[in-house]
Formats: sequence, structure tokens, C-alpha cells
Amino acid sequence: MPEHIRSMVVILALAMLLFALIRRPACQLVNCSDFTRRRNLWISLTIIAFLAHNFWAYALIGSLVLYYNTRSEKNPVALFFFILFAVPSATTAVSGLGVVNYIIVFNHPRLIVLIVLLPTFIALLNDKSTVRFGRTLPDKLITAYLLLSIVLHFRNTTLTDTLRQSVYLGIDIFLPYFVISRSLKSIQDFRDAILSLVIACMILALTGLFESVRHWRLYSPLLGALDIDSGLHGYLSRDHILRASSAVGQPIVLGYVMVVAIGFYLFLKPHITSRLYQRLGIILLILGLIASLSRGPWVGFVALLVVFIITGPRAVRHLSALTLAASLSFAMLFIIPGGQRVINLLPFVGETGESTISYRQELIANALTVIKRNPWFGDPNYLEAPEMEAMRQGHGIIDVVNTYLGLALEMGVAGLILFLSFFLVILAGVYRGIKSVDKGSDERLLGRSFLASLASILVIIFTVSSISIIPIVYWSVAAMGVAYIQMIKKRNPNNAK
Repeated sequence: MPEHIRSMVVILALAMLLFALIRRPACQLVNCSDFTRRRNLWISLTIIAFLAHNFWAYALIGSLVLYYNTRSEKNPVALFFFILFAVPSATTAVSGLGVVNYIIVFNHPRLIVLIVLLPTFIALLNDKSTVRFGRTLPDKLITAYLLLSIVLHFRNTTLTDTLRQSVYLGIDIFLPYFVISRSLKSIQDFRDAILSLVIACMILALTGLFESVRHWRLYSPLLGALDIDSGLHGYLSRDHILRASSAVGQPIVLGYVMVVAIGFYLFLKPHITSRLYQRLGIILLILGLIASLSRGPWVGFVALLVVFIITGPRAVRHLSALTLAASLSFAMLFIIPGGQRVINLLPFVGETGESTISYRQELIANALTVIKRNPWFGDPNYLEAPEMEAMRQGHGIIDVVNTYLGLALEMGVAGLILFLSFFLVILAGVYRGIKSVDKGSDERLLGRSFLASLASILVIIFTVSSISIIPIVYWSVAAMGVAYIQMIKKRNPNNAK
């Protein structure tokens, strides 16, 4: 049996097991028929991808299946999240047929944006109740960021390539932002979308755990079967333990989405009646985070817990309990067998993988030197600077493992300020929304979940570049934050400004 078929069988078996276990709690939160339809779609897309033997065959058949399902979908954002990670986001180019080198680079997330979100975008434009784009401050900031990106991209390339980049920005950033920020209008809309994202991440967690235990990258054979290639799917280990990555391609990306899912699960958890299911859900996501063996997301997880606790009731008491539990757990590691090995994996104190920390420190120092030469608008050729050339690693790449540095190098301080301002404005708006609603309400819990998740994202991307699905996740979470702010304003116009 070909390896990609064996991978498909294992992935489907694990997914079906998860779907069977979560069906009951999922049907407590959303309409059971919606869960069933999305589950069947996830299974169908997975089977099509593994059997297509060509990405474009998958894209054609998958588009037809997607289009059929969108006709019955009441919450396209929930559908989008449910299938976002069903297939790896490795890219392939549309041939230019000799006129140009290629027309566009395409992947699974772009496919579902066009099939699922684009029709919703058109419908929202024709809906008079839709908040007009540009009315909110985040709208203005993201517009300025996109325009600056396009203008700066034109400095060192052709008009054709700039137009291509504009299309990417429209598909990857603008469409998800607009549709998500305008579609989610009620607590039930949010609950439906968040549950879909959490379920998608639970599948990643379960398959990631399998990868770590069996030392087998389940989705790597799929890339060969689809005749596409991605450098993101190599085998990476830490202390002789395989770092799981599942369908998202990189261990740190898996850890990143696990943290986001945990933040959103904190909103869903009180609505699950069974304590057993409550605990199993959070344990699975935490195990998925651990399986990534990625310290940046581990630090982000701590940031998530701290923000969630300090915005909730009895913050000092709960924060003290968390600190005590963490201190006792760390102390126990010095006593129990194998504890030292765990300590070596921890950020700041562990010795395993120290080279990655020193690399990041050197990267910051060298990048700041390069930034000072072109501080306001960056340099499109920053990788050619001698300071950056010194960062070239053994496998021939210069890995700018810091989203903020990457932005400052390419777009300068101007681009970085617009990027940060966009997220900080949303954080401030969500925080005001939390303060304006009743304690103990779903709206307050939802706001705390958003605030903690977005804060953890901003921490994690300090340790990783915007690779794979990292950008589409942070733009989507930010868009959900905008939708939350608008929902609170409509309910409490005098308090949420």
C-alpha cells in the first residue's frame, strides 16, 4: 500500500474517532445537522486530496464539493474555520503559458477563501445592514497597511508582480477580514465559528500526537501525491523527540494554533455540560501544544492564561494559584525520573536547543543594524545586507524568525506601526467591550477569550516569521475581535465606544 494511502487511513481513523467523541458536546453548542454536514465535508476533502494525485484535480473536485455545501451553510465563517486545516497549505503555481512565468501561486486556504468567503463578501456588500467598510478605525488601519504594502512592493519588481501581490493581499487578508468582521453578529454566530475552529485544531492535536509517538509525519506523503513541494514539511526533532506538525507544516505553527484554540476553548468550556468532556477537550489541546515542542507557543500559552485570569473574577487569587502550581510543578521536575530532560526542553532554563535562542538574539542585533539604514520604509533587498548574510544557516536560508523584525526590515517602521496599531486598537476595543457588559455574561467571557487569544498571538509571532497559515489565523482572529466590538456597540451604544 502506498505511503500516502496509509497516511490517509490513519488520519481518517483518528478524525472519525474524534468526531464520534465530540458529537454530543458539539450538538449542545450548535445545530447537529450543521456539525454533521461540516464533518462530512472535512472527510470528503481529505479523501479527495489524498486520491487526486494532482493539486489541480483536487482543486477542481474540491471546489465543486465546497460549492455544493455552501448552498446549505448559514454561517460561512464557521465552515471556513472547520476546513481551514483539512489540507496542508503548500503552494503551487498557475502556469503563465509562456506569456509570464506564472499567473498566481495557489493553495488550499486561498481555494476555500474564494469558494466559501467570496460569495459571502458579495452578499454582504448588497446587504444594507452591513457596516460600511472604512467606518471603523481597524478598517482604516488595515487599508493603510495594505496600500503601503502594495506601494512598497513596487519598488523592486514589475507591475505584473505588483498586481499579483495585490491579489494575494486581497485573498489572504482583505476578504477574510471583511467577511469575518461583518458576518458574526450574535453570540450564537461566534459560538458556531469558534467551535468549528476548535474542532479543526483538535484534529491537528490528535494527528500531531500520533506523529510524535510514532515518529511519522502523516501529511508529508500527501505533498508528493499532490505533486507539490514545501520545505515546511521536513522531520524536525528536539532531544531525539519528533516535533509534531500535522497538516500545518511546522511544529511552531502547530503550537501557535493550539494556543489560539485553547484561548477559544475557554469560552466554550462552561457551555459543555459534561465535566469529563470539558477536561478531555482542554487536555487534548494542551497535549497537542506539548507535542509541537515549540517554546515560543509555550510562552504564548502562559501569556494567554495570565491575560484571561486578570480580566476575570478573583484575579489575584487565581493568578497566585497558577503561580504556586507552576512553581511546585517545576520543583517536582528536579525529583521525578526524567524530570531533567523536561527541564532541558523548557524556555529560558533548558539547555536543549540553546542555539535557536542565540540565533534569535543575534538576529535581533543584526536586523536592527540593517533597519537603521532605511528606518521608515525598509529595504526590499534587506537579505543581501552583510549583517543578514551572516545569519545564513547550514541549509542555505536566512530565517527571520520574528514577524515584527521581518516587517520592519521590509516595510520599515511605518509598516510596523500600522501593523501593531491595528492589533492594539482591536485589543483596546475588546477590553472596553468587556468592561461594558455584565460580569458572568457570555459576552464578557467571549471578550476575555478574544483578548487572551490575541495577546498570545502577539507574543508568539515575536518568535516566528509569518509562515504557513500563521497570518490568516491572526488576521481572522483580529477580524473576530472587530465583529465582537461591533456587537457590543449595538447592544451597549453608550458604554462601548
